[in-house]
Amino acid sequence: MQIQINTDNNISGQHALAQNVEDILRSDLNRFSDQITRIEVHLSDENSSAKSGSKDKRCLLEVRLAGERPIATSQHAETIGEAVTTATEQMVHLLETELGKRGKK
Repeated sequence: MQIQINTDNNISGQHALAQNVEDILRSDLNRFSDQITRIEVHLSDENSSAKSGSKDKRCLLEVRLAGERPIATSQHAETIGEAVTTATEQMVHLLETELGKRGKK
């Protein structure tokens, strides 16, 4: 399971953040690792650091299953951590549904 993390220029602490995000994904999506070939994570601060606003941090998760089209979830939150956690929870439910339909859970 390959994980690629992309951030915009408004996200700070990229190395530590990337490690934390990877740890969350590996922990929460580990049971699907046989079916997942790649995970792409896109983190952004949509209002930039110059402006404040609620729920302006975004996490877009795109999971590629072997031989299938990618599936994605997206979440806005007040912090990157909240956005990642919620988007990952959504992805778990989506994978359970998609793989359950195919009998691959």
